[in-house]
Amino acid sequence: MRDRMGKILIIEDEEKIARFVELELEFEGYEVDKAFDGRSGLELAKTCSFDLVLLDIMLPGLNGIEVLRRIRQFSDVPVILLTARDAVVDKVTGLDTGADDYITKPFAIEELLARIRAALRNKAGGNEMKTPPVLVAGALRLDPMKREVRVNDNLVDLTKREFDLLQYLLENKNIVLDRGTLLERVWGYSFSGGTNAVDVYIRYLRAKIEEPFEVKLIHTVRGVGYVIRDE
Repeated sequence: MRDRMGKILIIEDEEKIARFVELELEFEGYEVDKAFDGRSGLELAKTCSFDLVLLDIMLPGLNGIEVLRRIRQFSDVPVILLTARDAVVDKVTGLDTGADDYITKPFAIEELLARIRAALRNKAGGNEMKTPPVLVAGALRLDPMKREVRVNDNLVDLTKREFDLLQYLLENKNIVLDRGTLLERVWGYSFSGGTNAVDVYIRYLRAKIEEPFEVKLIHTVRGVGYVIRDE
């Protein structure tokens, strides 16, 4: 018998997507409720206790941003937005309104599960100042507190952007990240360059953390993006 992982509310008007996510979450041990429009979802959020809310932005009745705004009037429950891939304005508005994270459609269920686990860990930590863990992949160690990267215990000098990109890849180890996601998370919304910036900085990283030490850490997934895997 699985331990109870938490109770999650899915507010999503596409019933097939909601049902698919529900089945995956239940398999992982979560308890799940669903709503298919904004008003019903808001009412559930008001009347029941949830550990996390998955909230689609494009909803009938009340849109997801308005639902989030009203939830934040009475609850600090973690909220992960489900957004269209190109809806940058909605993502910014959602985060400014109080969303904890977002994931773009179509998404890999493994990435969604990872984001849910991260949001629940952050909630469990409360407002305490927590020391971020050292991130490890093979011979590579990244210390977020010291802003240090070592390969085989050799200190590697990285620029801020290189460090942030490597840290994000390590935080999502074993998850394939597309170039658009990496741009949004590492460069930010105001970056006006193309996705080739990601490829350039991946080359910089490989030249510093792989080639001098004859190790392979960052893997290219052709046509998609990049991933650091446990070997």
